[in-house]
Amino acid sequence: MSLLVGCGPTESAPPTEPSAPADTVQNEQAPLTTTDVDVAPECEGILQFANTASFFKLDRYLPSDAANNIIAARTVAPFTTLARLSGVSEMGPVRLKQLEHGARAEEYIDQSCLGIYDELALSQSDAAAIVTLVNTASTNTLYAVLPYAWNGATSLINLRPFTSVLGISDAFGIGAVSLRNLRNAATIGYSLDMLVSAVNALPEDEWEVKMSTGFNIETILDGAYGTDRLASADCFGIDLTGRSGQFEDRGYLADATEVRNYVHSAVSTANRYNAIDADIVTDGKADLAARTAGRTFKGCHMHYENGPWAGVQVHFFVDTASDFRILTVQHWVE
Repeated sequence: MSLLVGCGPTESAPPTEPSAPADTVQNEQAPLTTTDVDVAPECEGILQFANTASFFKLDRYLPSDAANNIIAARTVAPFTTLARLSGVSEMGPVRLKQLEHGARAEEYIDQSCLGIYDELALSQSDAAAIVTLVNTASTNTLYAVLPYAWNGATSLINLRPFTSVLGISDAFGIGAVSLRNLRNAATIGYSLDMLVSAVNALPEDEWEVKMSTGFNIETILDGAYGTDRLASADCFGIDLTGRSGQFEDRGYLADATEVRNYVHSAVSTANRYNAIDADIVTDGKADLAARTAGRTFKGCHMHYENGPWAGVQVHFFVDTASDFRILTVQHWVE
């Protein structure tokens, strides 16, 4: 790959953001990041630099306290994410950029790694895909991709076309979560996210359905839907140490068919009056099929009671090899 993209820049001349045409060329030469990670494969050298560089080398690019804290933290466990690096005392977004500069100067990364934006290490190809998505996606698509960043989506719509991912990162309302959502939509797909957003936008009734692809497992297990009303929890691949008697391990993981069946059921319940555009449903299901094909999943089927005539059904699945996850929640009343 280094022969294709050229040698990395020197320490004295950090790289500038490439223009849109240059990004397009890079996108044709390298695969996209297809898992929900915060470091593209082309940027793994940043983590390697943090995990292996001596104090004296780290100290060239970081304050001494930060360098010492990185070394102390990596003796406990090596860094595998930028999020953990950012959480080290004396670190943060500015220090991450300094660390990236050091990794580039010491030739741990080359030009195929564009750099860190909003605590997300992007490859050239990922950046090109983000720019293309933001510049060409419909208004409804951008709002669906950024369901919790309405102001950010509005900013992008008003400011486009963009020539670089830096401009997108700097737009009002775009932060770490938003940029990661855009990266995932551009490189993994966004039809499923549009379907999830469409389901969540439906008005509530006696069979309210909500879905999510960005939940926290422990929050769900710890009783996000009411620990006092938990009737049963049939789990698979989940560490149940310390959990109450309602939690049981069924002994085998879920496959793609099981995931699709539960998600399709939730969508059908939510869309029983055909309020969601048929193309959104079809494309969302196709996206789900592509993301789950041949995969295995950990998760739980949890049932809550709210008296004899009401309750909540919670089903969540997490890919055992990537961070893809999906949650369906159904509140019912008879």
